[in-house]
Amino acid sequence: MGYISKILELWGYAMRGRGILGRAGSQRLQARSYRSQFYKDVWREAAGEWGAEFEELDGGILNISLDGVSTRVYNNYTPLDDPVTLDIALDKILVHKILRSHGLPTPDHAEFSLDHLEKGYDFLARHRSCVVKPADDTAGGCGVTTGVETRLQLIKAAAAAAGYRSSRLLIEEYVTGEMVRLLYLDGRLLDAVRRGFPAVVGDGKSRISQLLQNLNQKRLDAGYELAQATLKYDMDMERTLARQGLSLRAVPARDRRVRLKNVVNDNIADENEPVGHEVSQSITATGRRAAELIGARLAGIDIITPDIHQGLEEAGGKIIEINTTPGYHMHYFRRGGACRVAVPILETCLKQARRCREDLDYACI
Repeated sequence: MGYISKILELWGYAMRGRGILGRAGSQRLQARSYRSQFYKDVWREAAGEWGAEFEELDGGILNISLDGVSTRVYNNYTPLDDPVTLDIALDKILVHKILRSHGLPTPDHAEFSLDHLEKGYDFLARHRSCVVKPADDTAGGCGVTTGVETRLQLIKAAAAAAGYRSSRLLIEEYVTGEMVRLLYLDGRLLDAVRRGFPAVVGDGKSRISQLLQNLNQKRLDAGYELAQATLKYDMDMERTLARQGLSLRAVPARDRRVRLKNVVNDNIADENEPVGHEVSQSITATGRRAAELIGARLAGIDIITPDIHQGLEEAGGKIIEINTTPGYHMHYFRRGGACRVAVPILETCLKQARRCREDLDYACI
């Protein structure tokens, strides 16, 4: 790695480190503990639904037993998908390649690195606005910057992405439309959620920085019901505010709604809405096919599309990511009531455990 690229990488680590120091760090730790409690409560409820025994092991691992068989879960991790499938899903470039080779729509994209920024420059020159992210081993919107439009912005976004210890970086065209999470279990669509963007509402006297601080405190005061994480200032927030002509120091007018980020992973419950009854059959089939191509039994398919009532090809929508350890919070806390997705997921885990026990018994005959 060259001298300049090493400096950029260290700067990326420093930007990431800001979120784990001081007050922001203590807030994130508190939110993380709420997240763990959320999953314990969800799995305990699901176990009760099936009349199963629930046991907390060390390290947050949960053991759930029914009729002589047991399965273990940890937060949103289950034994349903094998390590190879999990690794495939974490490699965003490989996922794009697999999906595109079978005719499914993904964003135009290119791989680059801090040592080869010119590849990113070339891609940026062909697109008005781009997204930069780590190419592998991250999830949850970590290191993602949207709305990248200049070389300087690209350099900063690349450094932020590299701060998540990914030497491979990905630049994509910026796709506009609604963000929707499709959750599949063995090809069955369990739920579809339209995910709104994190935002604050101006009071006419407070800076955005203060509104953000108040929002984070509100999240913590609500436990896990409002959100699973606090919002931190990062490159995506910087770019999202800048595209609105704002910064953290700006004082928005009373009742003005200000979008804080284009990355929706850390939004709040009221910014999520069930749309399973609206999503077209074409989109449902496309998402099912995407999960099948990756080999995932449990998959959260993220799409962006201008119109969920049409197929992705017709509307110009794209598959953005495939998550093989999808989060559950958006399905439980949102407008319109909960979809208790852990219940069928646990049933499937227990059935898998029973089949494994039966196969083992048969092999020992």
